[in-house]
Amino acid sequence: MRVSVIGGSSVPPETAAVAEELGTELAERGHTVVCGGLGGVMESVCRGAREAGGETIGILPTDRRADANPFVTTAIATGLGHARNALVVMNGDAVIAVNGGPGTLSEIGLALAHGRAVAGLDTHDVEGVEAIDSPTAAVDYVEGRVADGPG
Repeated sequence: MRVSVIGGSSVPPETAAVAEELGTELAERGHTVVCGGLGGVMESVCRGAREAGGETIGILPTDRRADANPFVTTAIATGLGHARNALVVMNGDAVIAVNGGPGTLSEIGLALAHGRAVAGLDTHDVEGVEAIDSPTAAVDYVEGRVADGPG
């Protein structure tokens, strides 16, 4: 399954560590990470996934594939800025939000509007987002929700 991981582009080390652990967990279970392809949570989740042998897709806001973080295996340049957020969530079967600001909130809204299951690790308190306390539990949650059918 593809899992979209969304979150802040600039995060403290503790949040980066959670995102990296999430990437490792996703890759070890055979899932592909989809993200915005830049820094912060995106780079950390990709680092964890790649170090565990997983695949990562970065859907970039810029028009240059070279802008992707070094752990993205497939970079997709869009030139769309924040409008690319819809592409990030639509290309995952489920979404895991890690921390984040207004961009993450917009992605959560888009995910919910399109019926995606959303797990949240220390992120926005929004109806429809399942607050989860660990990367392992977040992956368990989205696996269970996708197995039950869309959204």
